[in-house]
Amino acid sequence: MAYPQLLTPEEKLADAKARLALPEIVCICGSTRFMDAMTAVDQELTFAGHIVVKPGCDMKNPHPLWADPDTADRGKRRLDGLHRAKIRLADRVLVVGDYIGDSTRAEIDYARALGKPVAFTHPEVDPAA
Repeated sequence: MAYPQLLTPEEKLADAKARLALPEIVCICGSTRFMDAMTAVDQELTFAGHIVVKPGCDMKNPHPLWADPDTADRGKRRLDGLHRAKIRLADRVLVVGDYIGDSTRAEIDYARALGKPVAFTHPEVDPAA
């Protein structure tokens, strides 16, 4: 008797997205110095019918939520994990901006390791190019 092949978590997610008829999910990555550009790209993609996920906090700018250094350190680690979850959820990744720092490079590497297509608003900064 043959046993059914169990689906991987990624296959289960893809199946659920298809069953729910979800639009393509795009994860925007990039340095938070490009938050304004990310918001503009978010608006364009959303208007075109995509679900967009992107960084929601710019910790380079002062804010009461991360004013305390210990709270900021814990929050940064939590936000990094949350952004990786957004990458896992996404169908593809779009990197915004003409600069790639260490965090963005790690996100690109993570997305590619998962087999996610990665595109760039400025292709010349692609670390693989």
